[in-house]
Amino acid sequence: MAPPKTSKDVQSVSGITVRLAGDSGDGMQLLGTQLTNTSALAGNDVATFPDFPAEIRAPRGTRAGVSGFQVQFASEEIFTPGDTLDALVVMNPAAMVTNLDDLRHGGILIANEDGFNEKEFKLAKVDSNPLDANVLEETYRIIKVPMTKLTREAVSEFGLGTKIADRCKNFFAMGLVYWLFGRSLDPTLRFIQAKFSKKPEIAAANEAALRAGWAFGETTEAFGESYQVEAAQLKPGIYRNIMGNQALAWGLIAASKVSSKDLFYGTYPITPASDILHELTKYKNFGVRTFQAEDEIAAVCSAIGAAFGGSMAVTASSGPGIALKAEGMGLGMILELPMIIINVQRGGPSTGLPTKTEQSDLLQGMYGRNGEAPLPILAPQSPADCFDIAVEAWRIAVECMVPVMILSDGYIANGSEPWKIPTMSGISPITVSHPEGTDENEPFMPYARDEHLARPWAIPGTPGLMHRVGGLEKEDGSGNVSYDPANHQHMTEMRATKVAKIAERIPKQDVSGPSSGDVLVVSWGGTYGSCHTAVSRCQTDGHRVSHAHLRYLNPMPSNIGELLRSFKKVIVAELNSGQLRLLLRAEHLVDCVGVNKVQGKPFTVTELVAAIEHESNSVKDDSIQSETGDSRRKAC
Repeated sequence: MAPPKTSKDVQSVSGITVRLAGDSGDGMQLLGTQLTNTSALAGNDVATFPDFPAEIRAPRGTRAGVSGFQVQFASEEIFTPGDTLDALVVMNPAAMVTNLDDLRHGGILIANEDGFNEKEFKLAKVDSNPLDANVLEETYRIIKVPMTKLTREAVSEFGLGTKIADRCKNFFAMGLVYWLFGRSLDPTLRFIQAKFSKKPEIAAANEAALRAGWAFGETTEAFGESYQVEAAQLKPGIYRNIMGNQALAWGLIAASKVSSKDLFYGTYPITPASDILHELTKYKNFGVRTFQAEDEIAAVCSAIGAAFGGSMAVTASSGPGIALKAEGMGLGMILELPMIIINVQRGGPSTGLPTKTEQSDLLQGMYGRNGEAPLPILAPQSPADCFDIAVEAWRIAVECMVPVMILSDGYIANGSEPWKIPTMSGISPITVSHPEGTDENEPFMPYARDEHLARPWAIPGTPGLMHRVGGLEKEDGSGNVSYDPANHQHMTEMRATKVAKIAERIPKQDVSGPSSGDVLVVSWGGTYGSCHTAVSRCQTDGHRVSHAHLRYLNPMPSNIGELLRSFKKVIVAELNSGQLRLLLRAEHLVDCVGVNKVQGKPFTVTELVAAIEHESNSVKDDSIQSETGDSRRKAC
């Protein structure tokens, strides 16, 4: 049980944003995950942003080796992990100097002062102890804690070596943070017992460190108060915390069940998509078959084979791997087989920033194949939305007999939020039909079309359904190889029309705010939360601004052009150099203003609010000038 609160003041606040930062071996990701789960169990709305180095074991003590985890938990609905930090916990100088700028004025800085020594200063490339800077005392509330020393004392009775004992200091920090923000110890105590059940001495040491951290916060005079965040008023239902990649995996499983198809997942590991494979390997009992191929080309080809054989076929990667899959994706497209290709985008080009987020693969998804090879493209807007987008992608793939691409990103994949667990009965069935054997005197037409322009999905080996498929252009209807120019024109247009017709069945684009006005903010993918929050803030301040977030990128909803033309200014916010803006301009001839960021970091609400206010004020200035000009003309 969590120890009772002391007589220190407890302030009730609506939300708290905390970042935990240290060396990549300091257990910050574990600390952040436990804080997230504990806050979710307390009924708070939660949003997270893990941030870690690309190297498996980055150079210790360096700025490049800093691992961080940001959590915002609140008593109201939130959509981002927060802009500025209320509290920053740092384990060494490198963590402090790379994260301090995000701590708000008057925020709490908790530092493991044992990690601040001459060796660490040299590794972090600082000339002196950053904790001694006079400006810190004037700007932040600094709490210096000898965490390493106190942790060693707390676990001394268990006879652990110094190196093993020091690994427990993240649990000391966890206990201190839990006390400061009114979190219960119980979920983490259960985690410790389950995680280290085969190593009782390690379990006991971690528990002792956790309780010591709580006791330090309770007894030290450094904290004059602690904080409490009440439960959020979420819609009734059963919730759990879920990460984006986990939600994608579960959505794929759900889609396989409602379509009565076994799931085949062929892939090759790559950051940040690998966790989809890790999650799916746990569910063989649901008919899930996972295959780790020797490379990306083999992975996509294995998925094509599974689709040809009648299974629900999925492959996934990130940008460089998607480039390798391009030829296979084109083959799946010309074969007209149902598949899902997942691209969990990361910073590029090439290896780029493999553990950082970006949205730079939209044009790759649209055009990154030889020939005219359009594919439907969907993008989830949040970690929880990944579940729904996986089901929707498979529904479209089956209805239209076409590979469908899902564009997720590193921010969504590694982030988490509360997810209302759906019932399987609440997911609409996906009807899959396969043609039955026909009379031998009546040849099977593998490229005959239904109302969606989809061809039949014939299972190999079905009597009477022998047919030819391949990468060569085929005659419409029969599937025979054809070099006829007119037929190639017809087939190219047919495949493109099939994808374009999807716009007739997807929902029209909705908008948050009025359907016309001064400024429309358009976003896609993981920028949803920051854009939604920024627009809401600007609406409260009196700006005539609305927000349209695209989940369907190809084809786009049928009303998107009309919507764009209903506003005086259109802002397109995306984590690239302007790819969606390019598409909107080209397709709808509407001028758009780009708000672009390519830093491996998500948008902050503050920077989006500034951009919206600038464009909104520009519209007002133009209106004033126009009215003044009209008045002068009338006077003349």
